[in-house]
Amino acid sequence: MEKSYAMNSGAGPLSYAQNSSYQRGIMEAAKVMLNKEINMKLDIQKLSLTASEPLRIADLGCSSGPNAILAMQNIVDAIENKFQTNEKSHKSPELQVYFNDQVGNDFNSLFGLFPFEKKYYASGVPGSFHGRLFPSSSLHFVHSSCALCWLSNVPKGVEDKADPAWNHGRIHYTGAPKEVFEAYSDQFCKDIELFLQARAKEIAPGGVMALVVPAVPDVMSYPQITTGSEFELVGSCLMDMAKMGIVSEEKIDTFNLPIYYTSPKELQGIIERNGCFSIEKLDILDIPKQHITMPDLKQRALYMRAVLEALIEKHFGVEIIDQLFEIYATKLSKSPIFLNPDDQKMTALFVLLKPNENK
Repeated sequence: MEKSYAMNSGAGPLSYAQNSSYQRGIMEAAKVMLNKEINMKLDIQKLSLTASEPLRIADLGCSSGPNAILAMQNIVDAIENKFQTNEKSHKSPELQVYFNDQVGNDFNSLFGLFPFEKKYYASGVPGSFHGRLFPSSSLHFVHSSCALCWLSNVPKGVEDKADPAWNHGRIHYTGAPKEVFEAYSDQFCKDIELFLQARAKEIAPGGVMALVVPAVPDVMSYPQITTGSEFELVGSCLMDMAKMGIVSEEKIDTFNLPIYYTSPKELQGIIERNGCFSIEKLDILDIPKQHITMPDLKQRALYMRAVLEALIEKHFGVEIIDQLFEIYATKLSKSPIFLNPDDQKMTALFVLLKPNENK
């Protein structure tokens, strides 16, 4: 059964809403490219909207902070601009927007952030985007930003002592044997296949899908990929707590983060093998350095807590959380991750896909 993962809810100091500047920076970097591709590739003629039919937009993996609202405003503005400048023979349609995320997502906080006079009708759609969410040919534009790095499940084998991919003493593939990395890669490939198959059925002819995917460059070798990760640092903090008798090593060995960072070449290969979509664009985003590195120590520690706290609390219990992230902040302050931010290799991909006619 697929598991549900959600960011820290609410709007307090530990919430994802208050600690998602990294994702916001990526979204801002994608804005110009997104606007351009909507203008060029969204085929209004082929959509064949009736006079009373809304143009339907889905944001998949929206989470609960203001980033989803800002991203949707960018998309809505781009679509309206397309109708006003290039499609004068067509009246601008009403817009129906679906915000999707896991069932544990804080939709109430998200809906509370809506502007008083928004330009679209909105609804929440809880559920996993690795399966079907919408009726056939019902969507005209699909967007997802910083969500496809989340796996549907922890990869098979990484928590099995008898498996070569057993990830002993770690919580992620960073710093792990190659077998662990390959298990993560295999799971990501399976998940993207399911994602593409579902979207191919849901997107109407003429529609497009824009994805912003956290990634690492093709030029990085496996050892480089597994060096200096903040997830590895969190894992080392848990191991420190095991030595202190606060948690058990056995408990750590049954906890792995369901997060994977693909590469341009790998993602392109998955999409091409799947065959449901044509790749209209696949580019590496030019992201301002400050959005990736987060040079403020407190901000960086809060960001990691906002992303991982719910997962860690569910497995280890709430009583370890404060101490864990205190240890993490101390280690982070002495780590190359924080001291040498220019060495960080994370990036993001902008991908624009159109459904193939014979999907």
